[in-house]
Amino acid sequence: MKKGILVMLACALVLPFGRTPSVMAAPSPQREKIVQTAGRDRLGNFAPLFAEANDDVLFGKVWNDPSVDVKTRCIVTITSLVSMGVTDSSLKYHLQNAKNHGVTRKEIAGILTQVGFYAGWPKAWAAFSMAKEVWPETAGSTEHNGGGMEK
Repeated sequence: MKKGILVMLACALVLPFGRTPSVMAAPSPQREKIVQTAGRDRLGNFAPLFAEANDDVLFGKVWNDPSVDVKTRCIVTITSLVSMGVTDSSLKYHLQNAKNHGVTRKEIAGILTQVGFYAGWPKAWAAFSMAKEVWPETAGSTEHNGGGMEK
C-alpha cells in the first residue's frame, strides 16, 4: 500500500513538469538500429582503429544503448558540440539527425538559446546559422529583421 501511495505522490510531483515516471511509462516501440559507416568511408585506410571506434563503438553501441532515447542523445550531442565551439559539418549532421528524430524548430531555438548562456553567445550565434539551414523559415513564420529592440 505504501508503494502505491509513493508512486501516486511521485506522479503528482513529476507529471506537471512533463515527465513520466518509468513505472507509469508505456513500453517503448522497437527502435531502429543506428548504423554508421562514415568512419570507414572517410578514414578506413588512413586511421582504421579510429574508424572502427567511430562506427562500431560510438554509433554501434553508444547511440544504440536504450538507456537514453535517440532524440535526447541528439540534443546532448548538439549541446556538447556547440559548447566546444564545433560548427563544422559534424554539427550540421547532428542538427539534421536531431530534426530527423523529432527535435522541432522551436525546441532547437530554445536549446541553442540555453547553450548560449552557458557556453558562450558567439558559439550559439554560429550554431543558429546552421540550424536555420536545417529548419528553414516557413512562409507563415515571422522574423525580426530590425536592428533595434522589439516593443
